[in-house]
Amino acid sequence: MQPRDRLIVALDLPTVAEAERLVDELGDAVTFYKIGLELAFAGGLPFAAALVRSGRQVFLDLKLHDIPTTVERATRQIAGLGATFLTVHAYPQTLAAAVRGRGEAGLAAGGLGILGVTVMTSYADADLAEAGYAEGVAKTVERRARQVLAAGADGLILSAEEAERIRPLVGPQLALVTPGIRPAGSPVQDQKRVMTPAAAIRAGADYLVVGRPVTAAADPQATARAIVAEIATVTPSS
Repeated sequence: MQPRDRLIVALDLPTVAEAERLVDELGDAVTFYKIGLELAFAGGLPFAAALVRSGRQVFLDLKLHDIPTTVERATRQIAGLGATFLTVHAYPQTLAAAVRGRGEAGLAAGGLGILGVTVMTSYADADLAEAGYAEGVAKTVERRARQVLAAGADGLILSAEEAERIRPLVGPQLALVTPGIRPAGSPVQDQKRVMTPAAAIRAGADYLVVGRPVTAAADPQATARAIVAEIATVTPSS
């Protein structure tokens, strides 16, 4: 995998027009984009299909979690768009349903990769406790990593802080995708567990999700190229 393909730019923007402008501005510096709920509900799914047709990769960060039949059918629809990744919450029923909807052609076979969401990077132990979870972030991430592996899903969404500990647990079978990436000197904003690009790759991450440090930069393309250059200086641990 080329260093450029490890960078996923989050199109956390309110309109497709703004997303199109940013993609044009980034040019060939970026090949992989994430579309989350905000843009998805503003016409982002047809835009995702257009990105795929243009030769780019798309990560649909929709965090599905519903009754199994609904998740399975929704995943089947998303697989038809040609997306590379889809997130679902890492509960056993939800994971199993998404894998059925994905079909046999998972990420390794060039199909849709199902990523299990472990614990949101805006959560700390206290946030989990307030939500009623007895275990803290570390144990919850480990439990969900095992569940993702057992379900036959393709990867995990987790903070880079956890990647070094989880990689030996899941081996090379799962792609580790890490949000909360902040180049040195960038503000952490609402993220509580962050890491620089080079440190995240060293910790075992395969893909890095970067949003505002690129999208809000004075020169988004130069910022993206600098991140890719930093990625290229290190070798993944897996």
